[in-house]
Amino acid sequence: MKRLNRREFSVSASAATLTTGLALGVHTSAAAATAGSPNEALGVAVCGVNGRGMSHVTGFHNDPRSVIRVLVDVDAKVGESQADKVEKMQGSRPRVVRDVREILESDDIDIVTCATPNHWHAMIAVWAMQAGKDVYIEKPISHNIHEGRALVAAAKKYGRMFQTGTQCRSSLACIDAMKFIADGGIGEVKLARGLCYKRRKSIGPLGDYPVPDGVDFNLWSGPASYTDPKVTRQKFHYDWHWQRHYGNGDSGNQGPHQTDIARWGLGLERHPNSILTYGGRLGYQAERKDPNYVDAGDTANTQVSIYDYGDKTIVFETRGLSVDNSADTELNELFGSNRGNKIGVVFYGSEGYVVQGPNYTTCRAFDLNKKETRAFTHNARTSGQLNDVHMSNFLDAVVARDSSILNADARCGHLSAAIAHLGNTSYYLGQENRVAPNVIAEAVEKFSSLDDDTTTLRRTLRHLRDNGVDPESEQLSLGPQLNFDPEAERYLGNDDANAMLTREYREGFEVPAAEAV
Repeated sequence: MKRLNRREFSVSASAATLTTGLALGVHTSAAAATAGSPNEALGVAVCGVNGRGMSHVTGFHNDPRSVIRVLVDVDAKVGESQADKVEKMQGSRPRVVRDVREILESDDIDIVTCATPNHWHAMIAVWAMQAGKDVYIEKPISHNIHEGRALVAAAKKYGRMFQTGTQCRSSLACIDAMKFIADGGIGEVKLARGLCYKRRKSIGPLGDYPVPDGVDFNLWSGPASYTDPKVTRQKFHYDWHWQRHYGNGDSGNQGPHQTDIARWGLGLERHPNSILTYGGRLGYQAERKDPNYVDAGDTANTQVSIYDYGDKTIVFETRGLSVDNSADTELNELFGSNRGNKIGVVFYGSEGYVVQGPNYTTCRAFDLNKKETRAFTHNARTSGQLNDVHMSNFLDAVVARDSSILNADARCGHLSAAIAHLGNTSYYLGQENRVAPNVIAEAVEKFSSLDDDTTTLRRTLRHLRDNGVDPESEQLSLGPQLNFDPEAERYLGNDDANAMLTREYREGFEVPAAEAV
């Protein structure tokens, strides 16, 4: 039987099955017949249940082929509290453990899902696949490129089903819009711009704050090098996103959704050839009216990364300051009149545009005069809630033991997470290289790109000024241009960058190399 590639699958099997009776909570796949009593259902262990993990619980609960048997959380209070909710939901109480290793050999666990902080994603997934479990891992699936390589290798070696939590891959709106692009709906398309215009306030001043009661900080740290059992952020949960020791900033938090769609629409199943990033963590001093204020985060809240693929370009823009009074006329027109958060992707074609956003259930096509010509939607009433559809797609693959069914496999997750890692590496290496805008202008003019990079820079500077930041005095950082070998997955001629392909792991929590999984 022919193995469908992802594009073929997206426009055939996926589009057909997603429109069936999911809205009624009834799975119409023939494989659903294997699900009878709860004891016969696939057992699921959900790791990290203080936030996104409970969406995992809901998604798997809504498919009769699976049952939640274990909640894993280093915060015992959180685990027990969420177990109460699961018990009311499904009628049976899941076991609660702090350490995922306690349940890896459990015969009643078939699937391990992960919604922990980023630095734990790959470790949990590797352990689970080595133990014979299938895995559903939130984006980004890795904290660095070394980890993404290991996950791709482990899924292949152990024959495990691996689904990345990029639900957009199961959206009929996105599936249809990407087919429209592939079929020439807006002509030749060589440029996509991902947007994360999402207000992120300061996480508080740099300082030492106690770990919350009930949290095993040693276990919470896991693969990350252990620091003093105090953390430099006021809000322990969630704000780790903005500290690179654990998170990847918004380029790695929100970004993998949009850069994944950008890759999909451009047909890019490879890494870029070169990368250039400029940005900074700016504006909080102006907000606080304190020139000496130091925010506890060390990832960028304003960042532009340019990715050269040779014949195509992806640009990803992060804006964490206010966009309520954005003067970006072109983007406002493309997205409509909505203000505030702007999350999405713009594809620039020779005959028009396609815009994904501001959610994953809506895409729109425009002609060159920016007149809307077509809309693409994912209707939850007829096609199922997107979260449920994506998890049921994963269960289809688990039951069939066929990874070609997956909408977002390990390699898909790796390529999209790597975009964040590549852009962040350029930023981190140049973080101390604070320069005037004209220096950045010279750098982007020399960089190989199909975007009008000068205009993108001008819009970024205007955005900063709208938020009380003077780019001449509170200067942006300019990272080095990094040249990358997409096959070897290594930087060319830059030892400092290659050192950032991985991290220092603690004993007992080492994510193995791809060849050693």
